[in-house]
Amino acid sequence: MKRYAALIFDLDDTLYLEREYVWSGFRAVAAWAAEHLGLPQDRGFERLCMLFEQGVRRDTFNQWLGLWGVFDETLVPQLVSVYREHWPDIAPFSIAPALLEHFHRSCRLGLVSDGYLNVQERKLEALNLRSFFDVVVFPDREGRDAWKPNPKPFYEALEQLGNIAPTESLYIADNPTKDFLAPRRLGMGSIRIRHPEGLYYSVEPPTPEYMPDVVVQFLEDLPQVIACLAA
Repeated sequence: MKRYAALIFDLDDTLYLEREYVWSGFRAVAAWAAEHLGLPQDRGFERLCMLFEQGVRRDTFNQWLGLWGVFDETLVPQLVSVYREHWPDIAPFSIAPALLEHFHRSCRLGLVSDGYLNVQERKLEALNLRSFFDVVVFPDREGRDAWKPNPKPFYEALEQLGNIAPTESLYIADNPTKDFLAPRRLGMGSIRIRHPEGLYYSVEPPTPEYMPDVVVQFLEDLPQVIACLAA
């Protein structure tokens, strides 16, 4: 039986629900706005969540301020800063620590996760999962151009894990628009976590080259699936 030498994980919507981070950030923004703008905190949070569930992205805070009749564009960078710099109130999937410990007994573990560096570092610390990983690669250390689907962070992770061959590794992630293209081209295996509450649950790969090898719903499905892939 083949044994994978390394498992490399994504972070958001793979080891925890990214939606929890969004809610955490919105609470911080609503609290700041209550203190500095006099907006009702609970209602402010509810309206932010409403916009998000309606599919509003990128200009969320502009639209949110507009709902209150506030049209001061200079406030938006401050709200973005509050969102990105807050300490996240998030938790890993309940099975994640035990599962990572289980896998770590038989192979090396890595983490490759996009996002702004300080944001991703805070998330990982808040989740209390860093100790399970032999290598953590946040591509933003080298700028936005290094984000997935750039293959560079995968090369870096495999090298730091001990020059492990791509064919002896798996990448486990959630977003089919960027997560699996580079691993496929490198010869890595891949598994998509398609959690029903994940932000990319309904998103399909744009072309076959973006597809993962296997799709599962939950982290607890991984041991059986990985055993089958290794057979």
